[in-house]
Amino acid sequence: MQPTKKKQIAILGSTGSIGTQALQVIEEHADLYEVYCLTANNSVELLAEQARRFKPAAVVIANEALYDKLCSMLHDCLDVKVYAGAKAIDEIVEAQPIDMVLTAMVGFAGLSPTIHAIKARKTICLANKETLVVAGQLIRDLAQRFHTPILPVDSEHSAIFQCLAGEGDNAIEKILLTASGGPFRNMSMEQLAQVTKDDALKHPTWDMGAKITIDSATMMNKGFEVMEAKWLFGVEASQIEVLVHPQSIVHSAVQFADGAVKAQLGVPDMRLPIQYAFSYPSRLHLSSQRLNLLEHPLEFFKPDMQKFRCLALAFEALEQGGNMPCIVNAANEVVNKGFLEDRCGFLQMSHIIEQTMGMVPFDAAPDYDTYVATDREARRVAAELLR
Repeated sequence: MQPTKKKQIAILGSTGSIGTQALQVIEEHADLYEVYCLTANNSVELLAEQARRFKPAAVVIANEALYDKLCSMLHDCLDVKVYAGAKAIDEIVEAQPIDMVLTAMVGFAGLSPTIHAIKARKTICLANKETLVVAGQLIRDLAQRFHTPILPVDSEHSAIFQCLAGEGDNAIEKILLTASGGPFRNMSMEQLAQVTKDDALKHPTWDMGAKITIDSATMMNKGFEVMEAKWLFGVEASQIEVLVHPQSIVHSAVQFADGAVKAQLGVPDMRLPIQYAFSYPSRLHLSSQRLNLLEHPLEFFKPDMQKFRCLALAFEALEQGGNMPCIVNAANEVVNKGFLEDRCGFLQMSHIIEQTMGMVPFDAAPDYDTYVATDREARRVAAELLR
């Protein structure tokens, strides 16, 4: 009997929270999965350490200035090819041996390599929500054209995906998208005006990278997930309801035409949705804590759209469509970075995003070049407003 061929996986953003947990999953199931490629933006030391441990065929550092340093750190790893730059990431995902591409890069940078991977007919394990936020229509059309599966890795979208398993053509009446509410859900507007980046980085239930943690605190992350859900599951914004669920046990739910609601529950552990994307439709053993419902109350609240204006802006952008979500994403990346660098207040972030939405030209039918130009212009406008 021939041994099962291991799935070859490329991890874009291997040094981030999702990437490092994906490597844990691969390590636990080394008989099924193998790392073909690892990429990082700036974390050259950790990338080199991962390359030594997992021995991929290739590594790519997006920051070309770090290429020589990475080569030096891996000079004795002769079987690991070293590349640098965004173009190299676009090219590596097309490599013939790759079966799956985990897109765990943060921000707009994930769009181009995802498009290249789709065109190369690689199964996409999507953790880069900005790809669908910025260019949902384009990505959906390409996936259909090239018959490329897109499997969600976000815990909420994985939960919805799991709830839909076995439902065939049964239509979705409503998606119930849960949110922890972040660290500030009980604060007043006056208190929110005083919060610092250190306050915002203390997420109550999830351990994530700095950018996503700040987006969670503003609830822009949930707004992006609303946009992502529209394109992944073919629903309208009016069919998506956000519920604040502080315990993060119900990861999301689906309501059907007969009123039945199916939910996926579990302890907060991102390895579960990562592993499910890798193994779908099979479920593999995962060495993790098990959920004990006797220990957890389950509470649900409506989000405050005035306090968390970013969530409202995301719904508005989704309703407008075109390149408006791209504008919101670009402006958000600018103000998020500004807040982390103490150049922007917490409440100021949503004000700048809203102003940018009104100042960047709207395009109802954008193509890829339009998205690139829109992203550049929105970043310029938001940066000017931030000064």
